[in-house]
Amino acid sequence: MIASQFRLVVFDWDGTLMDSTAHITRSIQLACQDLGLPIPSRERASHVIGLGLVDALQHACPELKPTQYAEMVAAYRHHYLARDTEVALFDGVEAALAHYQQQPDIFLAVATGKSRMGLDRVLNSTGLDRVFHATRTVDECQSKPHPQMLLELMAYFAVDATETVMIGDTTHDLLMAQHANTHGIGIASGAHPADALQQTQPLACFSSFVECDQWLRPRLSGSAAATI
Repeated sequence: MIASQFRLVVFDWDGTLMDSTAHITRSIQLACQDLGLPIPSRERASHVIGLGLVDALQHACPELKPTQYAEMVAAYRHHYLARDTEVALFDGVEAALAHYQQQPDIFLAVATGKSRMGLDRVLNSTGLDRVFHATRTVDECQSKPHPQMLLELMAYFAVDATETVMIGDTTHDLLMAQHANTHGIGIASGAHPADALQQTQPLACFSSFVECDQWLRPRLSGSAAATI
């Protein structure tokens, strides 16, 4: 599947637009500690980022019992919210999104494992709530890598899969793109390393958001398109 221009650009949030991986990982570990459960390694805890919260906590801590789900979620949110104001967007994100927003016939969206409340909160706090034309969260759709988020966004904007790109920092994001039969771009600055992202055979993989932005700009519909 080859396209020369994109009309729908879909971003993951944590680890892709926001430098929150370390904070999420530590919050998972502290929540496990609070409940007296084995504390997962940094690698295990970070691997589940991008999944829905309950799915993520189940995978990070297999010893978690169904009767403890609510308590674990509450403990995680307590630790996450205690320091979430210290988490910032990656370098270049605001400028890049402002540029994309000015391009005609380009749709910007978010597909995230965050809750609707969590996404709306960070969109408002970062001032990016006016940038995105649509968003999907795990509250409304099945958790990644199920393609529901992307399929709904493509249908909403009436944009074909060949004109859509999903940008994310995890294999969950890139497998979701595969399952939706659309393009995936990896950024290895978040939860999953470059070698893991490359195993999903993305269209491209970059070490930073800035590098991804430089590659993406000429490939937007209406730009001086380069050949992929």
